[in-house]
Amino acid sequence: MTLHAANPHDLADNHGRTPAFAGYGLYLLSIPSLAIFAPVGAAIAWFARGDAAPLARAHLDEQLRLFVIAAIWGVALFGLSIPAWLLTIVLIGIPLLWMIALAGFVVMVWFTARSAIGLLKLLGGEAP
Repeated sequence: MTLHAANPHDLADNHGRTPAFAGYGLYLLSIPSLAIFAPVGAAIAWFARGDAAPLARAHLDEQLRLFVIAAIWGVALFGLSIPAWLLTIVLIGIPLLWMIALAGFVVMVWFTARSAIGLLKLLGGEAP
């Protein structure tokens, strides 16, 4: 699905672009805030998507998708860390914890990169 305007400022209906910008901004600020702002950005995307223009709606839907995928990975990695902590007694848990931490770092980088790419596409008037 490609929604593209010759000039992004010539879009007939920009309704919903401000919440989309705010969502991406809060997602990018979630790294220094230890993920405090990510749920706020998801809530903004959820409540603003109802009456948004098609381009903004596509970005808001993508923001929700991005948050849900990252949250599922976060919960799964946390769940895996519990038995890994218990296995540190026999020292096998230490490399498991390192692998879980590496996976968490990869999810964080993916989340940040997708947020930055989405913001750049929104600035350019393109669909996510």
